[in-house]
Amino acid sequence: MDNKHYDVAVIGGGPGGYPAAIRAAQLGLSAVCVDDWKNEEGVRLFGGTCLNVGCIPSKALLESTELYHRAETEFEVHGIKIGGLGLDLAMMQARKRGIVKQLTSGIEAMFKAAGVVGIKGRGKLLAGNRVEVKTDDGVQTLDATHVVLATGSVPVELPIAKLDGKRIVDSEGALAFTSVPRRLGVIGAGVIGLELGSVWRRLGSEVVILEALDTFLYMADQQIAKEALRHLKKQGLDIRLGAKVTRAAVQGDVVKVGYEIAGAAQEIEVDVLVVAVGRRPYSTGAFAPDVPVALDKRGFIEVDDHCHTSVPNVWAVGDVVRGPMLAHKGMEEGVMAAELIAGHVSEMNYKTIPSVIYTAPEIAWVGQTEAEVQKTGRPYKVGTFSFAANARAKAMQQAIGLVKLIADREHDDILGVHIVGPLAGELIAEAVLAMEFQASAEDLQRTIHAHPTLSEALHEASLAADKRAIHGINR
Repeated sequence: MDNKHYDVAVIGGGPGGYPAAIRAAQLGLSAVCVDDWKNEEGVRLFGGTCLNVGCIPSKALLESTELYHRAETEFEVHGIKIGGLGLDLAMMQARKRGIVKQLTSGIEAMFKAAGVVGIKGRGKLLAGNRVEVKTDDGVQTLDATHVVLATGSVPVELPIAKLDGKRIVDSEGALAFTSVPRRLGVIGAGVIGLELGSVWRRLGSEVVILEALDTFLYMADQQIAKEALRHLKKQGLDIRLGAKVTRAAVQGDVVKVGYEIAGAAQEIEVDVLVVAVGRRPYSTGAFAPDVPVALDKRGFIEVDDHCHTSVPNVWAVGDVVRGPMLAHKGMEEGVMAAELIAGHVSEMNYKTIPSVIYTAPEIAWVGQTEAEVQKTGRPYKVGTFSFAANARAKAMQQAIGLVKLIADREHDDILGVHIVGPLAGELIAEAVLAMEFQASAEDLQRTIHAHPTLSEALHEASLAADKRAIHGINR
């Protein structure tokens, strides 16, 4: 292995780490990226949770299962008759693995093209900006001027629901089922729980999702959340709010799950239980005890707005620091850190990070919710538009959901955009761009949108904020 000094050493090869290394190399810095991710066969791969057992495989299964569900329930409306519809889960899982393999191997190709040295091994920050790397071939110490910590996150475990990898599993296990569970329980109605629940419900599982909070998707605008909940329940997801799980134990071939709602004890039996109660930062072991990197009480590495840690020339990005645990947030932080290390001016606008839940309908938002705006006391206006009145959505047989735009009543700046409906994750990009460039609602109103497109729903919502909607209802 190469023992030379590097300008930048990145520990972690996920969405925060590998872009940091590539951007640093693009800017003429010598860069090395160290990662110890292992797949189920024990093969080390770059890409972290997102590419290996998170964003990418889940979206592959969501796409496959949505097509299956639509073929089963919707194609006949289009005049497409299918006889003998069948499921080949092994092929579906193989397709998922193939996509993951293409993307993870693609990182190594990008490293080669950019001049990044990729090392598959466990990295640990030592004093003096040295990085200890443990590989199958032994231990090596690298020297670096700057170190970027991008160690990511891991699923939160529940003491009352011990994972056994078969009957009680985490999100990784729920992506690798070889058969469709007849009854599936999910603890947690957040992003991960809803997406995994949707995958297996579409394939025939009876899915019960237990959520401890009384509010569905508390972090989303509640008008959008209520609309999403209504459609998800219509699809057969049994979502129980205020359900506090008290115990879960495997008994024979079933898992018995005890929970309480409003103090009343209840129990369900499922064939498999998925624990999807969130993720925690993976900061343990990222640095030696004598390295004074500060952590907060939840284990996140403390950083400033530019991702500096408490140690000079040590940076941290992605899930291991404050802010939403989103791959795209980690990517942009990694790029920002690399540019700052190279002496460039760089920053992130944390107010315009979009969030997306890839259920059907999709749920996406950026900026403030209406409740958050209300708390500020700022005068505001709201425009909404239903996809039921959108021609493209009707042609797609996807005319459900709505777009909601919130703007300042006096100055017209866009404060937040919230969408539940078809391809919401794609549509939200226009709102992100508008807010990044400080566009007003009027700017969106005067932007010509192609007809017929789903994007017209955002245009109409902006018009509705000033009671000017052509195809919608001006309240």
